Amino acid sequence: MPQRRLSLLDQCISTADALLKTVAGGTAAERPSPASGHSDADLSESERRHVAGLMRVNHSGEVCAQALYQGQALTARQPRVREDMQQAAREEIDHLRWCEERLQELGSHTSALNPAWYGISFALGALAGAIGDRVSLGFVAATEERVSNHLRDHLKQLPEDDRKSQLILQQMLVDEERHGEHALAAGGAEFPRPVKDAMSAVATLMTSSSYRL
Repeated sequence: MPQRRLSLLDQCISTADALLKTVAGGTAAERPSPASGHSDADLSESERRHVAGLMRVNHSGEVCAQALYQGQALTARQPRVREDMQQAAREEIDHLRWCEERLQELGSHTSALNPAWYGISFALGALAGAIGDRVSLGFVAATEERVSNHLRDHLKQLPEDDRKSQLILQQMLVDEERHGEHALAAGGAEFPRPVKDAMSAVATLMTSSSYRL
């Protein structure tokens, strides 16, 4: 049976629902956390604060990813691209919940700036989708490249015995790299270096703010 095409009102309601579930929680992870079954490390207070800051940054990054995918799905021209964006968003819900769980274990919190990051990212995603699917997919690839770089850097910063955080970030890195490769294989444009550098500058602002707030 063909899938019913959603009206603009349906899409807006779906988008609002996605925003609430992303920022306030409400959608369970489909996969168990890679950290499940592992005992927590005996971290010092300074180590715990640092790890919490890193996990808060990664959680905010996943909020941005959800918003980007939802915005791109809203304005995507080809149904196949829209479905790909929605599928990627569903997969990355796992990352969102894993980071939330780890923050709770560390006695910390998610970023107070997440609603703002969601709104900005949604607008960027919708704009990219409106320009065209090739640009939209290229934006996914370039974003995932930035995210993967952050994850590699964070893995180096984690305490050696914090196995739980390491396992979460390692699995996130595998997923992010796969999403980026898939976007390029689906026809995404390879963005020029100046555009990627500008995206990195914006990402740096987000990470430095979310680490503290």
